[in-house]
Amino acid sequence: MIEPPVRVLHVIKSLSLGGTEKVMQLFVTNLDQSRFTPAVYSRMNGVRAAQIRTAGVDTFIGGDLLGVLDRFKPDIVHVHRAGWPEPDLLKPIKRARVPVVVETNVFGRHDPSPQAEIIDHTLFVSRFCLDRFIKVTGIGPDPDRYSYLYNPVDTDLFARMARQDRDFTRPVAGRISRPDPGKWSRLALDFLPLLVREVPDFRYFIIGGIPEAEEYVRTHGLQGHVLFREQVRTDSEIASFLNGVSVLAHANDTGESFGLVIAEAMACGLPVVTHPSEGLRDNAQLELVDHGVTGLVANSGEEYAMALKYLFSHPDEARRMGKAGQEKAARLFRMQDIARKLEAVYLELLRRKGIRNEQ
Repeated sequence: MIEPPVRVLHVIKSLSLGGTEKVMQLFVTNLDQSRFTPAVYSRMNGVRAAQIRTAGVDTFIGGDLLGVLDRFKPDIVHVHRAGWPEPDLLKPIKRARVPVVVETNVFGRHDPSPQAEIIDHTLFVSRFCLDRFIKVTGIGPDPDRYSYLYNPVDTDLFARMARQDRDFTRPVAGRISRPDPGKWSRLALDFLPLLVREVPDFRYFIIGGIPEAEEYVRTHGLQGHVLFREQVRTDSEIASFLNGVSVLAHANDTGESFGLVIAEAMACGLPVVTHPSEGLRDNAQLELVDHGVTGLVANSGEEYAMALKYLFSHPDEARRMGKAGQEKAARLFRMQDIARKLEAVYLELLRRKGIRNEQ
């Protein structure tokens, strides 16, 4: 007897352009729909809703989550959240008696609340987040309960669209983030006067500029070197932007629990310059960027400026790092492969509960 497809409801707060929302979209649109029937519930609408529906996946926007659970009757609920307590989100799932509950814990936080007891498996987005969780909480390693699954990236598209004739001697760096001060570091600006003195024709293209960055550029007379761009909505637009630069300049004081933009730049064949975060802040950027292999890690404005200068003046090294990053991204982050790993997690949890026996 052929069993019907597993019904999976992905639950998320919004469907905006954020990285968490993008990861969820790539998960649901890459599940094997001969074996799974995915759908999405979100409290708030957003631009990703139409994209998800175009891919043939139903969306439930706003309204009562419990009512959606009663109508859709999922075998699995997959919650995408920061990790800290959110009782209003978990209570309806508990009341609906969903057989299996999975969470993607985006920031590696611990939820000790009673509501979190319904979670059967937590997926962290990097090995760093999993290791820090174990260290901070004292909870012992338990692969049946906690594991990590890298965020999916459309590496095939980025590799296909990447410029094959990229000129790494062009002194042009790019930066992509949300226009949120929490996504910035002073390092992203402090290197500028230093580098411009060394490389007078340097250009810096920025998506996600903030008022403080625009003011810095004005007061330091850097308008001829920095261009602020509009936000982009699709991977094709991201790839087109990255095709116009020679290196990704990443800097974020809070660090990255994964680093989606870094992974996408790697998939395009770009070397990445980044920096470590302090203390127990997110540091998965160093899990992606191997110093001297897929990019360079700098610890100060001076080091950052010199790292960029080095890449512009050593194009063969820049190309080698970009190629190594592209190969690493395809090996570890390819969305189709990540989706298969997620499916295996789902089926194993159903098997353990005696709900399904398929492999």
